[in-house]
Amino acid sequence: MTADNSTLPGDAGKEPLPIGDDPSLLLVDDDEVFVNRLARAMERRGFAPRIATSVAAARETLAQGAPAYAVVDLRLEDGSGLDVVDALRAQREDCRIVVLTGYGAIATAVAAVKAGAADYLPKPADADEVTNALLAQVSRFPPPPENPMSADRVRWEHIQRVYEQCDRNVSETARRLHMHRRTLQRILAKRGPR
Repeated sequence: MTADNSTLPGDAGKEPLPIGDDPSLLLVDDDEVFVNRLARAMERRGFAPRIATSVAAARETLAQGAPAYAVVDLRLEDGSGLDVVDALRAQREDCRIVVLTGYGAIATAVAAVKAGAADYLPKPADADEVTNALLAQVSRFPPPPENPMSADRVRWEHIQRVYEQCDRNVSETARRLHMHRRTLQRILAKRGPR
């Protein structure tokens, strides 16, 4: 499908998406069901997706040419999605990259952006969120989130960031956060709040 035909079915009269001349899109995620559904949804929006389910498969796909857009999962079976981000940046500076992860934390978001990602989305992210992130204007602030993080989630993110900065040392993290070590261990053992 070409960029000229980038409206959704039933969207007669709406503006086509500003994809540009090159609609190529690389989707890298080890969850095959998710990545195939996302590929179909992105194709309906006018992108030309290719799928890779591992770092190795992504590198093979990049050998055929770097895409204009990419959506990369942070944690893959055979390595980190940041390796894919680095490879994309090395091949195509202007590639617009969005990093997805189910383990959203401020530290990983910062690492993704430093590696060259344009945006960072926590899973589950739908095709509309991904499209908006891929096509967002660099010069303006994104709109405020419809579902901002709860105060509990912000606290959990802060604890995770300090924990990562302390090289996952529980005692050192507890000392820096002025928290009892056992309390910190209980917090780290639980899943992050919504």
